Amino acid sequence: MSPKGKLIIIGGAVDMGSNISAQENILQPNYIKFFEQGILKRIITESLHKEGSKVEVITTASQIPELVASEYIRAFNHLNVTHINILDIRSREDTNKKDYLQRIREADVVMFSGGDQLRLSAIFGGTQFLQILKHRYQTEPFVIAGTSAGAAAASAHMIYRGSSNEALIKGHVQITAGLGFIDSVFVDTHFVQRGRIGRLMYAVASNPGILGIGLGEDAGLLITEGSMMESIGSGLTILVDGRNMVSTNIYDVEIGSPVSIENLKVHVMSIYDKYDIHQHKLLIKKIVKVEEGVFIKVGDDDLIKISSSDPGE
Repeated sequence: MSPKGKLIIIGGAVDMGSNISAQENILQPNYIKFFEQGILKRIITESLHKEGSKVEVITTASQIPELVASEYIRAFNHLNVTHINILDIRSREDTNKKDYLQRIREADVVMFSGGDQLRLSAIFGGTQFLQILKHRYQTEPFVIAGTSAGAAAASAHMIYRGSSNEALIKGHVQITAGLGFIDSVFVDTHFVQRGRIGRLMYAVASNPGILGIGLGEDAGLLITEGSMMESIGSGLTILVDGRNMVSTNIYDVEIGSPVSIENLKVHVMSIYDKYDIHQHKLLIKKIVKVEEGVFIKVGDDDLIKISSSDPGE
């Protein structure tokens, strides 16, 4: 059965929740600003009650949850969303609080912030809290969103460690179970900016039946019915498909040795493009110019107007 809910995964911007350098000014973060005009607004548009939605932000992944919380409150308020609360969950014990469980039962949108995705899997894995989220996602018009670590942890299989420089060295990329909102994908974030193509290739080569999704910064995917992905935001999304991989030596070489991979397929998605996970088909937007203005068409979808021919409009 296809989920009735919607999943929105976002590549993030500057990661302020983990690995903070001494030079970064964490008192004036700007990493959420791009949400306000694009992706964050789309989250609200896709929610059941729009600006009247109840939003719960989960800051568990971050090492600076208070700062992250204040930025999300500010950003959502800027979009005229006032029913926003923070779930300050820092341990598995916190997930059992009756108030928190009730709040996620009543929320229209739950959003996971960035930081360390291993904190998310270790704290939420196997909890009643996560079971409620999964049930609502499957059975209700409920929105789950995650940025950076929140996006990486959304899948059943999660990359949680691996440097970009040594990603194609056997043993350097480490994978564990994620939160499991979507199956059959790996999600990597800050993808283009941090050069993470190697570790996504390694992950896909280790299990070619799983689609690799690399989200750039200010890039996101809106996933409906569990399989149709629409690119949102101004950034790029890279897909790595290993189903037609011919061969690899990943299972033969010793730990610490480079791996070889033959015939991985790569797709690039930009805003409005769509990809059907079940059909393995990419639908690239087309620009249509008529007297009424400029429109975008993707596959068999209706035209989307992006500008008018009338300069006065």
